[in-house]
Amino acid sequence: MFDGLKDKLDSFRSDVEESADAEADVEAEAEVEAEADVEADTDVEADTDAESSTESASSDADEDGPGRLQRAKAFATGKVVLEEEDLEDPLWNLEMALLESDVEMGVAEAILDDLRSNLIGETKSQMASTGDLVADALRDALLDVISVGQFDFEERIAEAEKPVTIVFTGVNGVGKTTTIAKMARYLEDRGYSSVLANGDTYRAGANEQIREHAEALGKRLIAHEQGGDPAAVIYDGVEYAEANDVDVVLGDTAGRLHTSSDLMAQLEKIDRVVDPDLTIFVDEAVAGQDAVERAKQFDDAAEIDGAVLTKADADSQGGAAISVAYVTGKPVLFLGTGQGYDDLDRFDPEELVADLVG
Repeated sequence: MFDGLKDKLDSFRSDVEESADAEADVEAEAEVEAEADVEADTDVEADTDAESSTESASSDADEDGPGRLQRAKAFATGKVVLEEEDLEDPLWNLEMALLESDVEMGVAEAILDDLRSNLIGETKSQMASTGDLVADALRDALLDVISVGQFDFEERIAEAEKPVTIVFTGVNGVGKTTTIAKMARYLEDRGYSSVLANGDTYRAGANEQIREHAEALGKRLIAHEQGGDPAAVIYDGVEYAEANDVDVVLGDTAGRLHTSSDLMAQLEKIDRVVDPDLTIFVDEAVAGQDAVERAKQFDDAAEIDGAVLTKADADSQGGAAISVAYVTGKPVLFLGTGQGYDDLDRFDPEELVADLVG
């Protein structure tokens, strides 16, 4: 999963290491040459030439600027300093790689700024690995953007007054109904009962699709005829849950674009009538920046609490997973990783970053 992005991050680490090590070799050669010049001059005229050599070295340092002087001093004490020149080309390549991986531009810029802040002027022992230093900086930069808005989903369910109502929204064809079925299994495995409520009264065949899942999982389905009021269906689901001590109501809604004013009005009505505890946006990880943009649009139109990205197992780029939380301020909560009911994985930013960076 996200192997393409992983390879690009690894290339950045290698690029910085090569750039820094090449510069360190130049410094080492310069140090040796300087020592040889001083020894030769000392044999001819020790005092005069020593003074001249010192003045020349000082002049060279002034010409090269404080960065070069800092680097030379660090090298003399067995350390190497990472400078902006070491990072200029690798950071440019990384920016292009992130954008090619469908990472949103503002997110890519935030990652690059964090890397600059953490790496420029950083010293390391010559015995240490530049790659390790870069890997640590990458971990910090990625976590800063991926972890935005994170909360403990299971803790939220455990502490909420029952029944907990969760409404799922998103565009057509991204696996929203299947995600609801997976969530029912996920909750069941953790000891929570659930009822499914089909608020997708707009699409022909929607009742049949969700009914198949309900029957396969042994769950009760609340549904009305096509064309009915979605808010009324989910409200009936809540009433059923209250009367039968069911822990969670999982409400489906019609797939829609944020530009569909009638369907967005339905979401607003569901929010007023049902007042769900959580509204979860569902989209495909493979949709990349399209998924990121839609998440932002849905959050602007009808506030979401988090996201589920389906087909994550088929996504080599990882742009949506990296970007959604930072752009919306709302976390990615789960990844869909297959077609089975058990293929819903809790999204863990630290685990993801560890996998990406190594």
